[in-house]
Amino acid sequence: MGDLPAKATFDFEQYARRVSGGPCFVCAFVAGNPDYRHHLVYETDDTIAFLARYPTLLGYCLVAPKRHLESWVHDMEQPEFLRFQGIVHEVARAIVATLPTERMYSMSLGSRQGNAHLHWHLAPLPPGVPYHHQQFHAVMAENGVLVVDDNSQAALAREIRSHIQV
Repeated sequence: MGDLPAKATFDFEQYARRVSGGPCFVCAFVAGNPDYRHHLVYETDDTIAFLARYPTLLGYCLVAPKRHLESWVHDMEQPEFLRFQGIVHEVARAIVATLPTERMYSMSLGSRQGNAHLHWHLAPLPPGVPYHHQQFHAVMAENGVLVVDDNSQAALAREIRSHIQV
């Protein structure tokens, strides 16, 4: 599996309190709130991509529209959704160009109870992960989050950004 960072226990209860009681994390990041800082991977006038604050896999990114939308089914017309998915695809390709990846997981998570702002998760599964640690197990913070320092994350974001062609 290579030299992956160690994992640490994730305090889901504290996280749940933050996402249900705090501001929208994407809107706060876009507004420049220092408590919601992330490592930027890609940005346009209407879309932003950044490394996950609590990654379960190295290179785990989130891609979101900047305006507060909560449903890609109800809040986006098909042309807007397809443009957005084109960016999701390009960011995923940049991650794969940066990190060895056996499979790129892509999913839209969140709910009205927490993390309501529409965002796509891009989680690169590295080669060699045992099958029973793949798929949902690999992306669930409850199974631990990577211990990655700020400088390493900043360097990783720069490297991913260098591969984006949009």
